[in-house]
Amino acid sequence: MPVSPPPLKGLPLNALRAFEAAARLGGFSSAAAELGVTAGAITAHVKALEDTLGAALFERHAKGVRLTALGQRVLPEFTGAFDRLGLAVQTLRAEAAPRTVHIATLPAIAQLWLSPRLPAIRKTAPEITVSITALEAPPDLKRAPFDLNLFFRPGGEGRVLVADEVFPVCAPALSKRLATPADLGSVPCLTDSAWPGDWALWAETAAPGWRFVPRGPVFSLYALAVEEAVNGAGVLIGHAPLVQGHLDAGTLVAPFAARAATGRPLTLWSARRPRQGSAAAIVADRLASG
Repeated sequence: MPVSPPPLKGLPLNALRAFEAAARLGGFSSAAAELGVTAGAITAHVKALEDTLGAALFERHAKGVRLTALGQRVLPEFTGAFDRLGLAVQTLRAEAAPRTVHIATLPAIAQLWLSPRLPAIRKTAPEITVSITALEAPPDLKRAPFDLNLFFRPGGEGRVLVADEVFPVCAPALSKRLATPADLGSVPCLTDSAWPGDWALWAETAAPGWRFVPRGPVFSLYALAVEEAVNGAGVLIGHAPLVQGHLDAGTLVAPFAARAATGRPLTLWSARRPRQGSAAAIVADRLASG
């Protein structure tokens, strides 16, 4: 009589994903943020996985968790496996919707640099749909469903679109009160919370050794800070790619000649080089050409 043993159960994919993310990122909270679930869900998944295996993957401490020797040994294989899965999913998405391009970028870049260029792309390539997701930091393109990444980043892999320099900008009327950099002490100076060091960087270039401390409102949205500068609320440190449109239109002016290079050009990159003639390659070329 033939024997038909029950099939061996595999390990749940969600639990394996929770383990890999927590192990790679060094904590359950970070893994929860990446996977879009609660830290409690990550804890439950990892605990269920450990119970199924009959072995611990993490050591629990008051200040967090640490991988066991077993967890350390298997992590590289799982990370490689989920990277490959993520890339395969991207390929599937691209093949299923070949004329849609998903771009991840900073909110300020989306509003001030990318958005003004979309009408030209729609005009020259009306068959392509561009989808934009604003993020505060670049995603892991091996995992995230984006075709292109557009952020300020140090030199390295990617396509540099434009160098980034910072310098004070303000409304034309306010510039009449600024004869020298020292006059900045008598006007409101706007600061963006994401780039708090911009004023110090520029001040060191304008006058080495000058420890200028700006006084004025702080904004969490750079695009809002730009609009307030246009409205005459104060002087803002402008990032060249983000304020060039206002400089060209005359709604903002640069009262001083000094500029400071940030070393983080506006860069476009992807997990895989877009296939020539693909929608992603066409959009990348249009953005690179200005």
